[in-house]
Parts: sequence; C-alpha cells; structure tokens
Amino acid sequence: MVLSMTSEELQMFNQKQFTYGFRKGLPIAFGYIPVSFTFGLMATRGGLPVWLTIFISLSNLTSAGQFAGTELILTGAGLFEITLTTFIINIRYMLMSFSLSQKIESKINIKQRLIFGFGITDETFTMASLKQGKLSYAFMLGLITGPIAGWTLGTAMGALVSEALPLSISNAMGIALYAMFIAIIVPPSKKSKPILFIVLLSVLITILLKYIPVFSFISGGFRIIIATILSACAGAIFFPDKEETINNSEEATAC
Repeated sequence: MVLSMTSEELQMFNQKQFTYGFRKGLPIAFGYIPVSFTFGLMATRGGLPVWLTIFISLSNLTSAGQFAGTELILTGAGLFEITLTTFIINIRYMLMSFSLSQKIESKINIKQRLIFGFGITDETFTMASLKQGKLSYAFMLGLITGPIAGWTLGTAMGALVSEALPLSISNAMGIALYAMFIAIIVPPSKKSKPILFIVLLSVLITILLKYIPVFSFISGGFRIIIATILSACAGAIFFPDKEETINNSEEATAC
C-alpha cells in the first residue's frame, strides 16, 4: 500500500508519523523539565558557565550519567575516571538501542539510525517498545524531539535562575538534587524487595569505601563504579529473573 502512494501522499504519511511520535513524546518532555532544571542549578552552582551547562544537556541527554559526569568534572576527577563512570551508567542505552534495532524499518539508513539513536532514553525506549508494528524514522524523530527540547529548556532555566539568584539562595536550592534522587528511589523501593536490597547495598558499599581508612585512596568516581557493579551483581545472584529460572528448571526436568 505504501509503495503505491504518490510522493505527496508519502510526505503526508511521514508528517502524520512525526506528529504521532511528537505527541507521544510530549509527556516525557514535560517530565524532563524539573529534572534538568535541577541539573542546570547544580552545574552553574559548581562553577560551569551557563552556555557550557546548556551545551552539555543539548549534546548528551543522559540524565543520571550527566549528573555523575558533571559532578566528577566539578570535583576535578581524571578523564579516565569520568569516562569509565559515565560509560557504566550509560551502557544501558546501548542495550536499549540493540533491542530497538529489531523493530525499526529496514529502509532506515545508518545516518537516520544515529540521529534518533541519540535520543534514546529510558522513557523514549519504553514508548518506542510499546508501539505496535515497525518503527519509522519519522515516528522516532518526532518521539525524541520533545524530550530533547524539554531537557535542554529545563537546563537553561535552571542555569539562568542560578545565575540570577543570590549565592546563598542558589546554594540552598542545591538540596533539590538530593530530593530528586530520593523521589526516584523511594517509590520503586517500596514496591520491590530486590530494588530495595540493591539500593541499600549500594549505599552501604559507598559508605564503607568512603569512611573506612584503608579505602581512602579510592576517589568518588571509582566508589560509584565499585558500588554499582557489586550491588548489580549481588542483585542478579540473589534475585534472578523468575521467568528464566522457571525455563531453566523445565529444561533440566525435560533432560
């Protein structure tokens, strides 16, 4: 049916796909604004210029990795430490992209894949995964446009507000960062014992690495890396995927 369309009909079809994707991405965009507002506050409060703070959000769109990487930059961490930390935190986006590669239309070229691959986040991945049928380039482009704009806009607002406010008030607003992470962690921890276990274990590991003298040589970035890897491994060992466990049990019984 698509092959029989005229060029005008095909253009209209793409516009509809873009609009549909854009509408799906709007709630994500509005949700990003308060989070990126906090990032703008944190970065400028730490000493980064407004233009650089906005550029980081415009060129990254990595949320937790962006917060962690910028924090390491502000504390004077080394390049290797910053690179490794952000790589570990953001590696999930690579896995998400691998998954979506099975759903996109085969006619989408490498350049187009790179463009909408830039906008893959936890939320846009979920929205794209739930869409029925193949993913078109127009839909994906529409889906990521709003979130990118929302993340950048929120960062700009936070950076500009931080610059305009007195230093004492700007510093006090830094508590919003901790409030944000608490708001992210607490609700799922109440509903899931595995998540609660992993969160508490990662906190415990971080505290031990920070306050036990023998570990004093470990920097903040590497503490994050160690806590992330150890708690994730512990979660995989003590709380394996139930479906996979059942399948393995059935295979063993069949043998």
